[in-house]
Order: sequence, then structure tokens, then C-alpha cells
Amino acid sequence: MKAVVMAGGEGSRLRPITANRPKPLVPIGNQPIMEHILGLLHRHDIDEVVCTLHYLADEIQSYFDDGSDWNMQLDYSVEDTPLGTAGSVKKAEPLLRGGADDGTFVIISGDALTDCDLTKAIEFHKAKKSLATLILYRVESPLEFGVVITDESGRVVRFLEKPSWSEVFSDTVNTGMYILEPEIFDYMEPGRAYDWSQDIFPTLLREGKPMYGYVMEEYWCDVGTLGQYRDAQEHLLSGRTSLPVLGEQVDPGVWLGENCQIDALAQVIPPICIGRNSKIKAHARIGPYTVIGDNCLVEEAANVERSVVWDSTYIGPNVGVHSAIVCSKSTIKRDTVVREDAVVGDRCLIDVGCTIRPRIKLWPDKIIERGSTVTMSLVWGNKWRGTLFRELGVAGLSNLEITPEFATRLGSAFGSTLPEGSTVITARDSTRSSRMIKRAAMASLLSVGCDVLDMRSTAVPIARHFIKASGAAGALNVRKLPGNSRVTLIELFDARGAYLTKNLERKVETHFFREDFHRTDPDDLGSIEFASRAIEEYQSDFFKVLGPSIGGRRTRMVCDYGFGAISSIFPAMLGRIGAESISINGYNDAKRAPRSEPEVTAHLENLRQIVGTLGYDMGVLFTDEGERLSLVDDKGRTIAGATLLALLCQLVARTHAGATIGLSVTAPSRLEEILDEESVHVVRTKADTRSLMSTSLDAGVVFAGDERGGFIFPILHPGFDAMLTLAKLVQMLQETGDTISDLVDRLPDFHMAYEQVRCPWEIKGTVMRVISEQSHDAGRVELLDGIKIYNGQGWVLVLPDAVEPVFHVYAESECDDSSYAMVGDYVRRIEELQAGS
Repeated sequence: MKAVVMAGGEGSRLRPITANRPKPLVPIGNQPIMEHILGLLHRHDIDEVVCTLHYLADEIQSYFDDGSDWNMQLDYSVEDTPLGTAGSVKKAEPLLRGGADDGTFVIISGDALTDCDLTKAIEFHKAKKSLATLILYRVESPLEFGVVITDESGRVVRFLEKPSWSEVFSDTVNTGMYILEPEIFDYMEPGRAYDWSQDIFPTLLREGKPMYGYVMEEYWCDVGTLGQYRDAQEHLLSGRTSLPVLGEQVDPGVWLGENCQIDALAQVIPPICIGRNSKIKAHARIGPYTVIGDNCLVEEAANVERSVVWDSTYIGPNVGVHSAIVCSKSTIKRDTVVREDAVVGDRCLIDVGCTIRPRIKLWPDKIIERGSTVTMSLVWGNKWRGTLFRELGVAGLSNLEITPEFATRLGSAFGSTLPEGSTVITARDSTRSSRMIKRAAMASLLSVGCDVLDMRSTAVPIARHFIKASGAAGALNVRKLPGNSRVTLIELFDARGAYLTKNLERKVETHFFREDFHRTDPDDLGSIEFASRAIEEYQSDFFKVLGPSIGGRRTRMVCDYGFGAISSIFPAMLGRIGAESISINGYNDAKRAPRSEPEVTAHLENLRQIVGTLGYDMGVLFTDEGERLSLVDDKGRTIAGATLLALLCQLVARTHAGATIGLSVTAPSRLEEILDEESVHVVRTKADTRSLMSTSLDAGVVFAGDERGGFIFPILHPGFDAMLTLAKLVQMLQETGDTISDLVDRLPDFHMAYEQVRCPWEIKGTVMRVISEQSHDAGRVELLDGIKIYNGQGWVLVLPDAVEPVFHVYAESECDDSSYAMVGDYVRRIEELQAGS
């Protein structure tokens, strides 16, 4: 049997340690990852190997040559342009077809560490008579992998590449190792790019071809991040994998290379691995979980613990290297400390008495002057956290996590994804922290060649509208996070005024973490202008959308502006549509804006009393910088949540015949039934805000909304807009002749239940897999967002949070008791799975 070793990746997430070498040549236990893989193949009697190469291909060919040193036959297939995971194998087809063996072959990654029992996997493949067998593995966090679901026989029934938490239906993932029959080549044409997970395997699934998943029990690590790289070293040394450790084991957990010298006064704490010709001097302390490469010198009283030191490196007297990575040919002089998760690239020189702070990355060939404390990476910045974006954007504690330094990096990353000379709109709320962060971001946008059109303090709906009106390429808005006044939120919008797509967010994250910023020529720096007519343009389009006034009874209302920016413009706009309004809290002060649930409740209670005293038709509370609203009717009832959503949906249905309305998966099914009776088409979306906004643009909807007071009329812009919502509400009430209280009285009761349950990140995937398996016989199941299970009583939705270690459990039935019982049942299941893990 032959094997294909995929060795074309550049390992961009491992930079800077992959800046000068391809990921397959990165050492684990002083052996390149690919050398471990070739040894594994050889132990399973697979000695004919084809290596597919792209990034730094010459380095790999030079190291392994023809494979004779490993008693193997190696051939190489080099891609000039990337052809994808499957297209690269198609290019190597002549090398696989040649020779006596023209049958089953194995594909294995050359940059992931594993001791998979390939013999057992191949026996499974042949027993199932499979065309393609995917070797699977169970992981704690499946987000960076392809999730695979198999039936009882092992046949693949569903898979999804790199899901979000709401799409995680299992913790069983694709390892990138496959066992294939040569007929697989019939599904590809030479010279075209193909991907196994996105092109070939979906085709096999559609055609019903035999495709199975083999769940391996041995060790596998993707080595996709620097943290995983160090973890893999520890796993190798601690015996979690059966792969051999290079060197002679002179004591339990102590492996030494040839001609290695350790002074009798040095302290060695297992497990450790020290390479050939290395020298450890007196009073040095090495270990535990430490790997030191060939030809290294560790001076007196140095301390190297839980770290990886590559070959030909000098560690000076009294140097401390703690949980760090030091690459080849680097020099670290005396009294220097390299802190946790730091990375020192190839050939760096760190002079006497320096401190390298945690998580700092030094790219190759950097010089650190004597006595320096390095607080930012050179030339690239330190990694702040694993993922930037939450549901609405980038959020963190004001001036602690979201700092001016952070904002400049984020602004540079965002601007680097746009063409040079693009215009970016900036806006904020009225808090001082938001002003500070926005100005830092503005400076960084100028530095990457973007022009800035600054709106200063403005409402979010006006900012969204102005993006399209001005022809800008995007926008950056800074405000306090809805619901938490201590957290700053930075929102990034595209040219349509919508949130960035997931692909664009990943591009921003790539630029951010790699610090791959475009730096424009000083003569071409961007310029700043102030947006002078944004409000006038919004008002003009606002009234065009509304059309001529219908007339009728003048609506009287009390408006609580919640200290928002719309208070300065909206009262006059209400007058133009024939509404009589009284304003309270009508000045811009974001620090006093109601954000938490108790604050909102207090404002609504105050509003209820004023409406009742004056005998007005309604009260309105505006929140979230003009995005959301809640109502009080003429009977003093608070109208919010599903009731407010149903009220607006019913009015839209009656005034827009045959309309399409967008609702999230958490909206009541009873509401959908009512709209169906009105001949309204309902489009369901994921529960998050961005999905609702995306659907409002792409699915041709007239109206979309959620159960938290956010409503979209995409004819004006794709975001929530409380001003337009209220104006449309008044207009539709005038057209139908109804009052809010009459409409609410005619609405059915919605028996909804909700509970949030905490769950550690490492078992969220397991929980989703088990619930998915348990739901097979429960009735109809939807997997649009989380797992939505229908039964005779109603439905229950189990939705993992994308940001926090929690699950959201929703239910709807014919009565409150039944809904809460269904929620309680699944909350108990989740808690039992945690207890048993």
C-alpha cells in the first residue's frame, strides 16, 4: 500500500516559528513532525510515500531526500499554485498509479502528530468495502475542525467544516487522514482545485457512495497553534502517545542525545529530552516537560522549564525561560527572563538583563538592546486573545482589555482588508472611553491609507444609513455594550451597513494576530473629514420610505429617549408624521442610558405611570443607541418580547400583502402559524443578530425582528432602527384604524420558556453530540441553529453560546407549565452529562 503525506501547509498560525521553515519540519521532541509520521507509516509496513509540497518545498526535499535514510521510498509532487487538499492528491495521481500496487492508498497529514493504528483503520475500511474512510477523533473544542456525524454502522451521514458553536452537532472531527480507493480520482479533473471536505465528500454523500468514519482511539493533535505545539511536546514526553522519543533514556523520563554533557551539579527534572552535543552547566535547572535541541549551551544557574529550545541556541547565566519557545541559533544573554507563552524567533539576540513579557512574539533576526522590557512584539504584536469577534463585534472591559493600543491594532487590521484610499466612517456614543478608543482607531486607519469620515457621537441607525449614502467602504462604531456599561464594543460594518461577514471577520483576525498591516507611504496617508449632512440625508430617506401621511387621528405618545443621541432629532420628525409627543430623558448622555434589565424595568415603570396619568395612546422607551424599543399601551401594559414582535408582524401582514418576514429560530411557532393564515411567508434565521440582519438583505424580506425589541425595515438600511419602527407603527395603526391595546387583546398567549445553564467549554461538543444522538427518535429535528427538537407538545431548542461557556435552552408548548418542564428536562440532561464527564 502507498501513502500520501500532505506537507504543503505553511502553518501561518504557528508564526513566527514557521517563518523560516515549513510546518512539517517543526520539531517535536527534536524530530520534525513529518519524521514522526514517516516512522508511523513504516511501522505499519507502508514504505512507498508521495509527499505533496507547496510552501518551502525545497526545505522538505533537502531534509528527507529520497527517504532511504528511513528505509522508505519518497516521491514528491510540488504545487506551483495551491490546488486544495484533494486537487493536490489528484496532481500526484501518476505517482500513486505507478508500480505494482495500484489500489487502496492512505492520506495522512505531515504536520499533525498522531500514533493512529493505521493497520486497524485499513482493516475497518476493507471490511466496510468503503470508497472513502475518514479517520475521526473526539476533541474538546470542535470549532477549528470539520465535524462529522456517523450512524450506528459508521457510515457518514453529515459533516460541516469549521462550525460555529451553534452548528456543533458532535465532538467527533475529521483528522485529515483518509483511506481511499483509486476510483476517487474519477471525481476530479487535472489542474483544478478541489477540497475533500467541501467538494469531494459532499458529492459522495449526495450520490450515496459508501463513505465511512473510523473513530480512532489513539493520540492525535493538530498542532495548529503555538499552545498546541507546546502541549504536543508535553504529551510526547509524558507518554500520552506511543511515538518514540529521540535519544537514549538514561533514567525514567530522561532522554539524552549522543555526546550530551550534564554537569553533576545541574538539576534535571523529568520528563526532559536533550539533543546531541548539548551542554548543561553547574546549578542549571532543566525541566520538567522541557526539550532542548542539538548543539545548545545552557550556562550556570539558568532555569529552563516547560519550554522548547531549538538547536544551536545559547542560554546565558541566570537566564529564566518559562513555558516559552526559543527557536534556532538564538542568543539569550545573562539575567534575562523569557516569560510564559513568549516566542523567540530564529537568530534573535537578546542582550543582558532583558524581560520578554508573556505572549510576546519576536520574529526572526531581532536585536533587543540591553535592559529592555519588551511589551509588544517585534515587528509583530502580541496575541491578545484567541478570537476577536463576538455576536456584535469586538468587546472587552473599557480601558483594560479594549485599550488605545488594542484599538490601533484593530483599526490597522480592518483598514488592511480594504483597498488603499478607501473611505471608512467612524462613529461613537457620548462616553469618554468611546471617544478615546475611536480616536485611536482613526489614527490607525489613516496609517494604512484609509480616509476617515467622522460622524462623532451619533445614533447607530444613522451611522448605518450613512455608509451607503456616502459610498464608504465600511464603518467603525464604538459604544458601550448593550447590557453592560463597563464593556466597550467596537462594531465593524461593511459597505451595506451590515456587520462584516464571517469570512471578512477572519481576514481581520488574521491581520490582527499576525500584525500583517499595510503601511502606506507618508505622502499617501489618509485624511479626516467630518460628516456634515448625515442626519439630513437620513431624514430625507426616512420620509421617502414612509411616503405621504395617511392622516387620521393624531397619535399621542410619551417618548423616553433613554439619554440617547436620537433625542435631538426625533421629536421634530414625529411631528412631521402627525404624532404628538412628550419627551423625557431627552438629552445625550450615554453614561446614564438604561442598559441592564433592572434599569430598563425602572424606565418602563416610570413611563407607564406617565402614560396612565396623561391618558396618552402609548409610551415608547428607546434603548441601545436608537436600535431597540419597548412600548407601553393605553391600558398601562408593557409591550415587549414576543408580544411586541407579534404586534408588529401582524400589522406588517395586514398592510403589506404577501410580505416576507424574517424571524429567528427562537420566535414562537404560534406566531408563524398566525402569519401563515395571513398569507405571509416567514424566513427563519439563526438566533444571533447578524444572521437576522443578513437575512433582511439577502432573502427579500419586508420586515425582520427579534424578541428583544430590535426590528428591521431593510428598505432604509439593514440594521435595527427604533425610529423607523415607531414611525411605521404609527403609520400602520393609522392605516388599519386599530389601537395598540386592541391588537394586543386579539393576540394569542405565547407560552415560552427559557433557561441558561453553564457548561465547561471542553464538554460542550460532547453535550451536543449526545443530545443529537438522543434526538434521533424524538420526532422532527432542525439543525439551523443548535438542535431544535419537535414533539407532540411543541419544541425545545438547545443552543450553545458562541462566546460564553453556557447553553441556552428555549421551549414553546400549549401551556407555560409544559414549556418550563421541557426546558427543565434538557437542563437536567446537560447537567448530568457534565457530572458524568
